[in-house]
Amino acid sequence: MLTDLNFYAVAIPAVALVGLSKGGLGGAFALIGVPLLAFAVPPMQAAAIFLPILLVMDAVALWAWRHHNNRATLIAMLPGAVIGIGLGWATSTYVSADAMRLVLGAISVVFAAKYFLESWLAYKGQETEPVGQRPVAGSFWGSLAGYASFVAHAGGPPFQIYVLPLKLDPRTYTGTSTRFFAILNAIKVIPYFALGELDSTNLTLSAALLPVALVSTLAGARLVHFLKPKVFYPLMYGMVLLAGGKLLYDGITGVFGA
Repeated sequence: MLTDLNFYAVAIPAVALVGLSKGGLGGAFALIGVPLLAFAVPPMQAAAIFLPILLVMDAVALWAWRHHNNRATLIAMLPGAVIGIGLGWATSTYVSADAMRLVLGAISVVFAAKYFLESWLAYKGQETEPVGQRPVAGSFWGSLAGYASFVAHAGGPPFQIYVLPLKLDPRTYTGTSTRFFAILNAIKVIPYFALGELDSTNLTLSAALLPVALVSTLAGARLVHFLKPKVFYPLMYGMVLLAGGKLLYDGITGVFGA
């Protein structure tokens, strides 16, 4: 497969999209990446090929956003996220990824639609205020993000559902998101090894795609630095809407065989 041009014709755009997402341009690109790679290889293999690439992207993104973080958000969400990964590992043979995609997609679409409704109301003079940290909500959405990240590589929407209403500075938001998912991806290495998915074939394919991952991640981080909040937040919620729509479509087609 290392010399299969058809594989790289799909894999290079898939990795580039995920890299832009890891750099800070939103979860929708990341959600498109794995399904796109699944056109060339089986879905579980696609996820396994991506995990080492994600770890390298995380390292680049952590360096790029090393000065930006919101510790309170990580404290609120990470314990639940670790539990969610454990539950995903324990129940991976019982709960389908398609069912999780359906639920997450529906929640994300409603969440994004709510934001655009509130933006319209703000335009009419009824602007909403940022919310504060909520430990219970943080644990809930964190656990859902961890679970979804394990079973469907789709942890972005639950994370955004909790964090975006905080209305953090765009750089703080991106740095916090980078740290959150870097920790989750590092933890996921253990169950992926246990499931036998990180074999020599998949690791070799991951290594071959690393240059694309590095360049695209740095490009995404660079672009975010130029975005102002009034541009950043509509873009991010738009990404949530696209991501939710993609998850919803995949979930419906997978569960109901449409």
